[in-house]
Amino acid sequence: MKRIAALCTMLMAAFMMNVSAQEAKKEPPKSPLTSAKNSFASVSYSQPSKRGRVIFGELVPYGQVWRTGANKSTDVTFSTDVIFAGKEVKKGTYALFTIPEENEWTVILNSVPAQKGAFEYDQNKDKNVLDVKEPVAKLNKEVEKFTISFEKDFMVFTWDKTQVKVPLKKK
Repeated sequence: MKRIAALCTMLMAAFMMNVSAQEAKKEPPKSPLTSAKNSFASVSYSQPSKRGRVIFGELVPYGQVWRTGANKSTDVTFSTDVIFAGKEVKKGTYALFTIPEENEWTVILNSVPAQKGAFEYDQNKDKNVLDVKEPVAKLNKEVEKFTISFEKDFMVFTWDKTQVKVPLKKK
């Protein structure tokens, strides 16, 4: 009986060490949650990486709704009323979607934040607050991680060799 108890104890200890070792080996997420902000706007999104892939036109198909990041929708919060690409938008939190094309993107604000992606967008597209078209700038240098940033009077999307700037200012 003592031998069985000792064997069970050793097996349990080995199992626990194996579980601990597996937990310690967890890799960081491939598309970590990140954010950016300025004095009146903040954005929260999952940041995918290029990892040698062809991004626009393949991973992110042209002409289709993209959640503008990975995992769930990218959400933008305005702490005051703003002028987004020349259109007035009320203070609040919005899901941000885009429809990339080779020479311009359609940028969409939807009143339902935290959507799971294009599938849920299709169910909520009647709740779009606005959509605007903005030109694509081609970059000389490749950007590995999808990045949303704020520059003076712009919200900027950058990934691979593509950049789109959306005019943004307080009302």
